[in-house]
Amino acid sequence: MSNKDKLVTQESALLGREEKMLITELHYVNQTDLTAAKPHASQEVILGLGCFWGAERVFWQLDGVLSTSVGYSGGWTPNPTYQEVCTGQTGHAEVVRIIFDPKIITLQDLLAVFWEKHDPTQGMRQGNDIGTQYRSVIFTENNEDLVIAQRSLQTYQQALGEALGKTITTEVAMMKDYYLAETYHQQYLAKNPQGYCGIGGTGVCFPPSLTGEA
Repeated sequence: MSNKDKLVTQESALLGREEKMLITELHYVNQTDLTAAKPHASQEVILGLGCFWGAERVFWQLDGVLSTSVGYSGGWTPNPTYQEVCTGQTGHAEVVRIIFDPKIITLQDLLAVFWEKHDPTQGMRQGNDIGTQYRSVIFTENNEDLVIAQRSLQTYQQALGEALGKTITTEVAMMKDYYLAETYHQQYLAKNPQGYCGIGGTGVCFPPSLTGEA
């Protein structure tokens, strides 16, 4: 068994498989096709903030979010299973893919919610969930969004530093391969309202004057 709080190398990661996860059900909440191409003029971002069950519910409730799905990203193993990700041998984080209408909700708005809904200072864990799969990540689809994410991190770091003296450990990078998680994980808390959530922030708000700033 690997040390689950250390990122696995490409050479030692599980091999995975060529076959994609078969997803046949529509989004349980809004009936969108999880495997379809994103709509014209929409944008996307991939966020990891701990257990993806609670994380996904945070975002599908927001006006302007067209669709969400949960999956695995940031590692090496192609088309992993949940059991493989839990071993720490894939390098993937549990993430939410968010497709949104930027005319209604901006990336900055989404990131403000992201920062407030988890503790981005915990490294390879989130609360009692321990391992690299629970690390905090932001994966953007282009360089412009990458700059927005980096500036957002700097803004929240200042707020966190002043309030709690903590340092953000969030990984911010360009989008990597995204692999859909198994059907039973998709919109899990809509299907199981009393299920485990695991979402909890630091209590430090994102500076409101900078939300939505270009």
